Order: sequence, then structure tokens, then C-alpha cells
Amino acid sequence: MTYSVAVAGASGYAGGELLRLLAEHPDFEVRTVTGHSSAGDALINHQPHLRSLSHLTLQPTEAAVLDGHDVVFFALPHGASGELTAQLTNVGLAVDAGADHRLRSSDDWAKFYGGEHHEPWQYGVPELMLRGDDGKVTRQREALRGATRIAAPGCNASTVALSLAPGIAAGVIEADDIVTVLAVGPSGAGKAAKTHLLGAELMGTANPYAVGGTHRHIPEIQQSLRGAGAGDPRISFTPVLVPMSRGILATSTATVAPGVAAEQVREAWVNAYADETFVHVLPEGQFPRTADTLGANTCLMGVAIDESAGRVVVVAALDNLAKGTAGAAIQSANIALGLPEQTGLSVNGVAP
Repeated sequence: MTYSVAVAGASGYAGGELLRLLAEHPDFEVRTVTGHSSAGDALINHQPHLRSLSHLTLQPTEAAVLDGHDVVFFALPHGASGELTAQLTNVGLAVDAGADHRLRSSDDWAKFYGGEHHEPWQYGVPELMLRGDDGKVTRQREALRGATRIAAPGCNASTVALSLAPGIAAGVIEADDIVTVLAVGPSGAGKAAKTHLLGAELMGTANPYAVGGTHRHIPEIQQSLRGAGAGDPRISFTPVLVPMSRGILATSTATVAPGVAAEQVREAWVNAYADETFVHVLPEGQFPRTADTLGANTCLMGVAIDESAGRVVVVAALDNLAKGTAGAAIQSANIALGLPEQTGLSVNGVAP
């Protein structure tokens, strides 16, 4: 079966990455692309690297245009998709790469985003570990099977959650003093022209932003860590813009639980991801580079134990547009539709 696909917000970075991956997907046919101010333009004028989709023209981002497709992917700014998705009447599967359907807590939404809080959808991080009240550990992919509405993750949020969930689920680290610092590429901020994202402002410098607990991905991370078994996770989260177009390198640390040996800590991560296609723990002593994940649907991580500080150190790298956004959305859609999870997605990056 071939599924008809529409992509809303196709002129932006996330929309372009969705289209790049969908163009190679054997079970998806991209029939409709939409934009806002770009409606009426040829897609190729906004995404000149997508030669195989040069026949498409951007249409208005309206429910009437999107209805009737088997799958619709939304790559819109926060606050833009919630109202639109509520108007859909004939879409089998909707996947939102924006923030509107990620948070369960209306209080968190009000504090970090503002505006109307929309219904939370199934969270699109298949590898995320979930610890039930009975202590049994499952994966978020089980909740994605047969889902009709999926919220793809925030790229920073999924990177940090995947970094720490194994230790929390296994009970080998504590979640009351988590510190994470991320080097991130500016493509995560979208394609709209902003002075602080200009090349002249970014080249040769590193710029911290959303310092002091204000970044919108913090409640999303906490929500994921609670699902993994953390009672009241406390996290100090500091992102830093660096001059690379794509990529996230997240260094996260947490206190090792009392009485837990260093071997047990590393074992928790190795066991958690041993059978995963897209999340890989590197051999002891090795740590990833963002360059090794570009264009791939992979998250690579290295794990070390700082015994003098009594902390675990997890360094994770992924492509914020691929595994961090579009890849996660398509991977989750594959699961929801009963397709092989890896369909249309690659573990191989681009080098140099």
C-alpha cells in the first residue's frame, strides 16, 4: 500500500528535512505541500536541494487542503498547528513536529509557551524508556503502535531524555541534580530571518541563550524523565548556539545513586540500547561528534563515570533536523502504520 502524504510548513527547515526523507520512503507518496506566505510558489524555489519534488507547488496551509490524505506531517511554529489539527476530519494519521501537542500539563504550557493548551498526543520517541508502577520497563514505541495522532519531539528534549532515561529506569542515578549543557546548530530555531542567527553573528563565536531555566524544552524533558521513573526531576539546562548549521552535542551529568558501582552504571546504558537500530552507545572511552550523525537518523552517545564527583557523564550527538525532528516523526509514523520501523531512514551519515 502507498500512503498519500501532505507536509504543512514545507518551505522551512523542518519541512524540508521531512520532504528529503519522505522522498526516499518506499511506502509514502508526497502529494501536497503547503506554506503560509510562500503559497503559490514552486517548492523548488524554497527547497532547491529537493530535485525529485520539483513538480510540487506550495498551497495554502488550510484544513481543506490537508484533509483527505492518509498521513499529514506538520512542521509549523508553536501555536500554529493546534487549531489547524482540530479542524481535520479525514486524516488517518497526523504527526506534529511542532510543540502544540507535546505537553500533558496545561500549567507547563502556560508557563513556557502561553496561549491555548491543546490535547497531548502520543509522544514520538520510540526508544524512550517507560517505567510502570510495577517496576516493569517498556518503550514508548508500544504506545505508538496503531496511533493516529503523534507529537514528534523537541530536538533538545529528546536528546537529553534519551541520554538519561536508562540510568533513571535502572535506578542507578538520581534525578534531583541534573545538569546538561548543549551545543546546538541554529537550524533548530527555524528558517525565519533573525539578526542573532545571521552568519556574521554566529561565525567564530559561541552564544548561550535561554539561560536560567527558561528554555521551552525543559518541561518536555521532565515529562519524559518522570515517565522513566523519576519522581521530581530537577534539571539545569543551558543551550549554546555554535557555528554549525546542524547538530546537537549534549553533555548531561547526574549523581550516581548510593551503593551503585561504576560497572552497573555503564551497563544500564549498554543494556538499554543494545537492540536499538537508531540509538548507539559507543565503546568505553569513546565519545561522539556531531559530524558523525549528519543526515542520519541516529543518536550516538558515550558514557563515563566521574568517580571523584560521583556523577555519570553522558555525551550524546544527533542531527537536530533528522533524528531530532523529521526522522523521529517518520520513524514514529512507520510504527503507527505497522511498517518496519527503519523504513526510509538511514543510520549512515554524510562525511566530511
